[in-house]
Amino acid sequence: MARLVLDTNSLIQCISRRSPYHELWVSFLDGRNNLCVTTEILNEYAEILERKTNSYFSSLALEVIVNNRHTIFATPYYKFRVITNDPDDDKFVDCAIASNAKYIVTEDSHYNILKQLDFPKIEIIKLDDIIRLI
Repeated sequence: MARLVLDTNSLIQCISRRSPYHELWVSFLDGRNNLCVTTEILNEYAEILERKTNSYFSSLALEVIVNNRHTIFATPYYKFRVITNDPDDDKFVDCAIASNAKYIVTEDSHYNILKQLDFPKIEIIKLDDIIRLI
């Protein structure tokens, strides 16, 4: 079982049953992996899901995340500010550090800066690669 942080686009891509990445979503539901979140991340999930689907679906998805016993709620006490190209993505880095996550699951190239840092050491993984690990 691994602790994972999903950027919002990765969440959107894995939540649909028709998605090739749906097994990642199922792995959070059945406890093979833990989903690490913060209030700030949940707010972004809700906003983007509502924009891409509707308020009902967004509400249901957030309810599943919040009430899942395999969700880990993190409280970052420090903001590392390492994603200079898109500072809004720093919330996922801070969550990964605060929750001791193994990976941030993302397709976003802004996170590539993490590969150059010795500290904080955070690994990123693409959706195709995490699916192979599951």
